[in-house]
Amino acid sequence: MKPAGPEDWPALAYADWADTADTLHLWTQVVGKVRMALTPAVNHWWHVPLYVTARGLTTSPMPVGGRSVEIAFDFIDHRLSVQCSDGRADGFALAAMSVAAFHARLMAILSGLGVTVRIWTTPCEIEDPIPFEKDEVHATYDAAAANRFWRVLVQAERVMLAFRARFLGKASPVHFFWGSFDLAVTRFSGRRAPPHPGSALLPASVSREAYSHEVSSCGFWPGAPGIEATFYSYAYPEPPGFAEADVRPGPIARWDPALGEFVLPYEAMRTTMSPDYALLIFLQSTYDAAADLAQWPRAELDRHPPTHAFRGATP
Repeated sequence: MKPAGPEDWPALAYADWADTADTLHLWTQVVGKVRMALTPAVNHWWHVPLYVTARGLTTSPMPVGGRSVEIAFDFIDHRLSVQCSDGRADGFALAAMSVAAFHARLMAILSGLGVTVRIWTTPCEIEDPIPFEKDEVHATYDAAAANRFWRVLVQAERVMLAFRARFLGKASPVHFFWGSFDLAVTRFSGRRAPPHPGSALLPASVSREAYSHEVSSCGFWPGAPGIEATFYSYAYPEPPGFAEADVRPGPIARWDPALGEFVLPYEAMRTTMSPDYALLIFLQSTYDAAADLAQWPRAELDRHPPTHAFRGATP
């Protein structure tokens, strides 16, 4: 398969869609919390993320008694759809509306389809959270910006899947975490990790399950005020010397001491001659640093030779 070029990776300056990003982040939390409530718990909280589709993001099917239900964002026709396995369906247009209105409409639709679900309505991993049913502050939806964001996710997932295919050990799906609003994939060494201390936004009760074993994790984050969209890579526990490791592509890939991880700024990556190659060598070189410094049993975990999803990508 031919690698994508710069024209396939759309611009995504955070300042250009900040209000829509904030609103969409909270909408995905409403939908994600429905998934968390309906889906049996899975290791590392893998029962909570959303997944990239050919049109947007989805919960995937969730069990409801003898039926299943799926909630999906469509960022082409800009609709939220709710589909049941018995053929019943409903939905509404994605347009400027408050989080409170979005929450009320989705819950009314689920009730009308016979899906009974209760969720904790306080947003996660957000400073000064406003309960969904009270949030009239976040109400912006720029359809073109939402579409660009989803198109970046499509491209990022494609390369991250190629990277994931190089690993024979335990690895997560490529999934979208609505709490942190990022697309991620994680590799595991197979060894237990020291208990994670948690943080102000991610309590230890959550982080210790997520980081129960040694990991090398990477992903895409669309940014925040003052921070542009970026790819990232980190290790837990962080092995000695990790922050000083030589990673590629230089000089755009670097260690960010504030974030405590390696970063590859999205705009710098997408404007290289081969964004696919730049991203793949970033993911590979940061994993190499984490696994080598922590002395992972790479002969058992890595695929030899590595597989490639597109020509010309052999870091």
